[in-house]
Amino acid sequence: MTDHSCRIAFFDAKPYDRDSFNPINEREFHYDIRYFKGHLTPDSVPLTRGTDVACIFVNDTANREVIRSLKENGVKLLALRCAGFNNVDLKAAEEADLPVVRVPQYSPYAVAEHAVALMLSLNRKIHRAYWRTRDGNFSLHGLMGFDMNGKTAGIIGTGKIARILIRILKGFGMNILAYDPYPDQRFAEEAGITYTTLDDLYARSDIISLHCPLTPETEYLINADSIGKMKDGVMIINTGRGKLINTEMLIDGLKSKKVGSAGLDVYEEEGEYFYEDKSDRIIDDDTLARLLSFNNVILTSHQGFFTKEALHNIAEVTLHNIRDFLEGKPLANRVSLQSH
Repeated sequence: MTDHSCRIAFFDAKPYDRDSFNPINEREFHYDIRYFKGHLTPDSVPLTRGTDVACIFVNDTANREVIRSLKENGVKLLALRCAGFNNVDLKAAEEADLPVVRVPQYSPYAVAEHAVALMLSLNRKIHRAYWRTRDGNFSLHGLMGFDMNGKTAGIIGTGKIARILIRILKGFGMNILAYDPYPDQRFAEEAGITYTTLDDLYARSDIISLHCPLTPETEYLINADSIGKMKDGVMIINTGRGKLINTEMLIDGLKSKKVGSAGLDVYEEEGEYFYEDKSDRIIDDDTLARLLSFNNVILTSHQGFFTKEALHNIAEVTLHNIRDFLEGKPLANRVSLQSH
């Protein structure tokens, strides 16, 4: 199969996807990309007839039924343009002999910097000040923050994103406590940080930022028990996965003032809302609506990755994954049951 004859069905296509994929594709790959605004679902899977590759994002559906239909329609590769793959039935994909590839990372700097943006905005009440001054209100009442310098940040998980975040926070003069089930003592010495237990991190941290994967062990890591162990007025930041936090229990912590503020780029039931414009509808998710009612909560729409550099990397890696498959090369970014 030549590049020119490779047809790609591209689902959940946004204007910024076209802007990042088209220049790279036209310059180097010359694939026939057919962009579809809608998600991949059992109802939309007929759109893949006669295509070679289905390219999907986090809120597309690739369950057993969809995978069987993809295979029947002649699709030979499922290309995820994201790191997460929990929306894919890997067992069904392997049974159907449908390889699955992904983009394991986009830009660790993007997510780390977004975490810092949430911290600073919450601390200095930037979001509240912005709306006040637009309304002609220049009062400082209720906008008091604190110096980041000398405070303690607790970082849960010390992968690439967390290490960049740690470097930034050290620049503020913060003390860093870290927790990781596999602590890297060499990194700790080089970075000037301290690995400790979760309980100690909860007890001593002014700001807690989550950077661990979602596993059975970390699901609802932040719950009533862990919040109870934290400092009064703690700031909680989550740019990782929504289900690291039990949202109902976080709301209880906010109501009791135990949690002073929360910056969330993810939400456990985000699939119904994130990346879509729902501004003309009532939010019927009561938990999400309650979160949005707190003036000490900033909720962003899973945009931590959303920089020009990251979108360029997503497009480049996705298209290279497809080329490797077409050329019969080993798939470095393949996702399989054996590898996960």
